Amino acid sequence: MNLLTIEGISKVYTEKVLFDNISLGIQEGDRIGVLGINGTGKSTLLKIIAGVEEADNGTVVQGKKVRIAYLPQTPILDEKLSILENAVKGKRAEQEYRNLEGEAKAMLEKLGILEVSAFPKYLSGGQKKRIALVQTLLTPADILVLDEPTNHLDHEMAEWLENYLNRYKGAFIMVTHDRYFLDKVTNKIVEIDRGKLYHYSANYSKFVELKAQREEMALATERKNKSLYRMELEWMMRGARARSTKQKAHIQRFEQLRDREKIAEEKNVELQSVSSRLGRKTIEIEEISKAFDGKVLISDFSYILLPGDRIGIVGANGCGKSTLLKLLSGILKPDSGKLEIGQTVKIGYFSQENEKLDETKRVIDFIREEAEVIQTVDGTVTASQMLERFLFNGAMQYSLIGKLSGGEKRRLYLLYILMKAPNVLLLDEPTNDLDIATLTILEDYLESFEGIVVAVSHDRYFLDKIAERMFVFEENGVVRQYEGNFSDYKTALLQKKESEGEEIKKNTEEQEKKGGKNNWKKKDEKPKFTYLEKKEYEGIDEEIAQLEKRIAEIDNEMNLCAADYGKLRILTEEKEEKELVLEEKMERWVYLNDLAQKILEAGGRL
Repeated sequence: MNLLTIEGISKVYTEKVLFDNISLGIQEGDRIGVLGINGTGKSTLLKIIAGVEEADNGTVVQGKKVRIAYLPQTPILDEKLSILENAVKGKRAEQEYRNLEGEAKAMLEKLGILEVSAFPKYLSGGQKKRIALVQTLLTPADILVLDEPTNHLDHEMAEWLENYLNRYKGAFIMVTHDRYFLDKVTNKIVEIDRGKLYHYSANYSKFVELKAQREEMALATERKNKSLYRMELEWMMRGARARSTKQKAHIQRFEQLRDREKIAEEKNVELQSVSSRLGRKTIEIEEISKAFDGKVLISDFSYILLPGDRIGIVGANGCGKSTLLKLLSGILKPDSGKLEIGQTVKIGYFSQENEKLDETKRVIDFIREEAEVIQTVDGTVTASQMLERFLFNGAMQYSLIGKLSGGEKRRLYLLYILMKAPNVLLLDEPTNDLDIATLTILEDYLESFEGIVVAVSHDRYFLDKIAERMFVFEENGVVRQYEGNFSDYKTALLQKKESEGEEIKKNTEEQEKKGGKNNWKKKDEKPKFTYLEKKEYEGIDEEIAQLEKRIAEIDNEMNLCAADYGKLRILTEEKEEKELVLEEKMERWVYLNDLAQKILEAGGRL
C-alpha cells in the first residue's frame, strides 16, 4: 500500500539547487536510508516529507489517515515541562488506556536519561536529542521520519534502537551516517546527488556495490556521447545545411549532444596526510584522576602515547571520554597525577562543538586565518585549493559560514584543524554530522597519517577502520585497555562474560552436590515444614489461580488491541513475565506437596 508520494519536486536554497524534479514513493514496510554529501538537502527532503517545509515546485500526496512522526536534526523541547512530560506531550488525551509514562520511562532509561522529573533547560544537545527520539517513537505513526537518530547514542543505545526499528511495524525514512546501523535496519537506499535522486532496493553494503555499477555505466555512456559529439561537431564544421528533413534531424541530434548534462566522475573530499615532525617524547600520563561535582570520571589512569598509536575510546554517555581528550589537549588539568606533553607535540583537537567557527566570517577568510598555504606530500597547496578539495567550490568559499549546513560546518572545521599540520589528532565524535563520503576519505587519511590518533566515537564502523587499541570507560572512573579494534573488544567482552557464566554455573553445581543452602529441591533432613514453607504451602494454590486468571485476561486484551503495537508490546512482556512466575510457582507447588506427603507419611502434622 502506498503511504506517501512526492512527485516532481524542486527546491532551491540560497541560489543552490537542492532538488531538480525528483520523485519518491513510500510504501508499507519501506525502511529507507537517505544518503548524500553534506549540503545536498537530506534534511530538507525529510522536512518536506514531514510537512515542515514546502517544495518550490511539485506535489506531496499523503494517504488518507496516514500519520507521520518527525524527529528533527536539532529538536526544541518545552523547558517549562519536565523530561517525562516532554516525552509524552500531546499524546495523553487520545491514548489514555496506554501506560505512556511507563513506556516513556523505560525508553528514557534505555537511552541513559534517569532523572525524568528534571527539566531540560540545562541538558546537553545530545540528551535533548534522545528525549525527542523517545517523544517521536511514542507518537502513533505510519511513517517515522528520523533525522540523525543515532547521533549522541552510545553503542548499547544504538543496538537498542536497531532492535526497536527492526520490530517496528510501520515504514520509516531516515538520515544517518552510521553504516553498520544502515546495514541492519534498511531495505532501501535513496541517494541525493547533484539535485537528482537515485533509488536502490538494498541495504548499505549492497548499495555501495550497486552505486559503483551505476557510476561505471553512466561514465561509459558519457564517454560514448563525447565521441559522438566530436564526430557531429566535425560534420557541422564542414558546413552542414538544413536542406532536408534528414539533415535537420542531424543538426537537432548535434544540439542535444552539445546541451546534454555532462556526467563527471564523482568528486570526493581529497586529503593528503599532513603532519609536523614528532619527537621521541609525546604525551605521558601517570596516575591521573579527575572528578566533577563529586563524581569520579577518571581514576589513577596511566599510559604513554607512542608514535603511530591508533586509539579508540568508548563508554557510556557522560562517563568522561571527552574529559580525557581535554586533559590530553591541556584544556583541563588533572586533580591528581602527572601529565607531560613533549616539546615537539602539536595537537589538533577536533571537538564536538565546532567551537572555533565564527558564523559572520566568509569561509575562505576563516581558513586563511590559519594558513595561506600548506605543505602536503604533493607540494604547496593554497587555502583556496584545500577548500576545493573539501568540496567548497569558488562560490561557496565566499559564503558566510552561518549559511552552511551543519555537516558543511563540520567539514570546514575538520579542514581548519588539519591546516594546522598537527602530529597528534584528538577527535571527539568526528563522525557526527559528517557525510559517509567524507568519513571514508577521513578514514583513508588516518591510515597514512604519521602521527598519533586518539578518537572518541560511537561509530562502530569508524572504530573498526581506525583503531588498533581501545580505551573502555567502566564504573568508578576505571579506564581499561583492550588490544584491537571495536569488534575485537566486543568479542573479548563476550568471551569474558561466557567464561564468567561458566564459572558461576560450575560453582552452583558444586554447591548443589554438597547440599548447599540454596538447594531446596534436594532436602535430605527429616521431613518438616519451616515456618515460611508452611505459610507458602497454605497460600500457593491461590497465587497460582490468580496468575492463571491474569494470563487469561491478558490473552483477551491482546485480541482486542491487535492493531495497537505499543499496547501489544506491553501486554506481551507482561504475559511472558507472568508465565515465568507461574512456571516457578508450579515447580514450587510440586516440591511443597511432595514434602507435605512425606511429613504425613512420617506421622507428622502440617
